[in-house]
Amino acid sequence: MTTQELLKHVDHTLLSAYATWEDIVKLCDEALKYHTASVCIPPCYVKRVHETYKDLNICTVVGFPLGYSMTAAKASETRQALSDGASEIDMVVNISSVKNKNYQFVCDEIRTLREITGGRILKVIVETCYLTKEEKTAMCRAVSDAGADYIKTSTGFGSAGAALEDVVLFKKYIDPKVKIKAAGGIHSLRDMEAFIEAGCDRIGASSAVRLVQEKER
Repeated sequence: MTTQELLKHVDHTLLSAYATWEDIVKLCDEALKYHTASVCIPPCYVKRVHETYKDLNICTVVGFPLGYSMTAAKASETRQALSDGASEIDMVVNISSVKNKNYQFVCDEIRTLREITGGRILKVIVETCYLTKEEKTAMCRAVSDAGADYIKTSTGFGSAGAALEDVVLFKKYIDPKVKIKAAGGIHSLRDMEAFIEAGCDRIGASSAVRLVQEKER
């Protein structure tokens, strides 16, 4: 796989609490130059990025990173993000509800955001590092039943990031229409290729462009 092909699968990401506008501009300029799938940025920057970079595909996060905000709050965040110019939403499930085995609540919450996003892309972060195999399997069903576009492994803020074995499990239990995004702890081009080869359509990474630049040098 060429680096150009690889970067088409990358959501070029900057979600740190201290990201400045200058940091976001650098991210967006790199995304345009290297043709990444999107930029994934904090909600507070979505409107300004949309106004500054008219042709850039913008992804942002909802209920991030802990997932335990109320459904109404997540719905409000989603509406605001779409109004500001985002075309992709990465939501965090209510992990407390998952641990309480209240899977129907999780499915209903995803479905609520699915109705709001309409034709825009909805990715569902299940934060695999906190889940058992049974809970991961239940999340595959919830994401599929709710009609989301992607199941996503991690926020990158949990105790661990993406693991190949979770991608294999997702492939086994998700609806064929649901795609997979891996994120968190993916720090080499070879790792990115491995996740794509395992079945991921998207990779959430902050270092992909830097790694390509180093390879070019």
